[in-house]
Amino acid sequence: MRIAFCFIVVAISGAVSYGIDTNPFSDEFIDHINSQQTTWTAGRNFDKNTPMSHIRKLLGALKSPVPRSARNVVLHSEDTPIPESFDSRENWPNCQIIGVIKDQSSCGSCWAVAATSAMSDRICIHSNGKKQISVSDEDLISCCYECGDGCYGGYSFQAWSYWKETGLVSGGPYNSTTGCRAYSLAPCEHHTTGSKPACPADLSPTPRCNKQCDKKSSLSYQSDKSYGQEPYYLSASEKQIQLEILKNGPVEASFDVYSDFLSYKSGVYQYVSGQYKGGHAVRVLGWGVENGTPYWLVANSWNEDWGDNGLFKIIRGTNECEFEADIVAGLPKL
Repeated sequence: MRIAFCFIVVAISGAVSYGIDTNPFSDEFIDHINSQQTTWTAGRNFDKNTPMSHIRKLLGALKSPVPRSARNVVLHSEDTPIPESFDSRENWPNCQIIGVIKDQSSCGSCWAVAATSAMSDRICIHSNGKKQISVSDEDLISCCYECGDGCYGGYSFQAWSYWKETGLVSGGPYNSTTGCRAYSLAPCEHHTTGSKPACPADLSPTPRCNKQCDKKSSLSYQSDKSYGQEPYYLSASEKQIQLEILKNGPVEASFDVYSDFLSYKSGVYQYVSGQYKGGHAVRVLGWGVENGTPYWLVANSWNEDWGDNGLFKIIRGTNECEFEADIVAGLPKL
């Protein structure tokens, strides 16, 4: 029977890759992945000479300190029929924000960017499209001290807890004049294709917690805040995760990243070869089946030049790379 957990598989990755260039960005390593004739195709996303220190900047999801036995887990009635495929962008077409792919820049803020993206989606969904705002990444990264260490990594669940307890203002991408606090870190070209400026050589420092709106904004910091309700973990059950997305919208997942994932281009990702690189948080939009393989449809935050226009699919129902074991969400307070 196939072993689904990447932390087990990694123990034999050295044997699988024996004699193969261990540089995950080498042509040889990419060719090795594709030679396995698995469910996905690898290609060049990053330059061959990309230092792994740059990749570590993109992986900022820290393991939850809450043991599974102590987690507040929401369970749904399983009477609701589940469709074979589901895409939140198509199910809620009036909420165009669901289709936005972000760029976390040279900052390990995936834990926050994925959270605020799902929060924004859910505000729109649960207000029936009447409230369409982008929850500020900047406000969460810079001001939630209990969430972790900003650009140096953080905890997904604490991000949702902060939304409930303290609230978050609105804010768009870099240089945006829409919202209270825009993202202060410029998009950059992590990848081999695209026209964005090169990424900084060093990890960007965490932005300063400034509890007022940007100078270009006419909004009031306190009155602009949105709030969430009590956050919760989801059961690792495939069906329970599907029911949550079906009912309430996209969720945030944290999972283990191995070096082969960095070269994902298309298909349904599952671990093939390479070493563990870190934890990453992403937004799950839906699910489907491709060539007989069930998958989760996921939005990344490494801009649209990575992977499949910023998206990827990962095999569903096997807890691949611990993907289904650490999923969090919450409802907006409207």
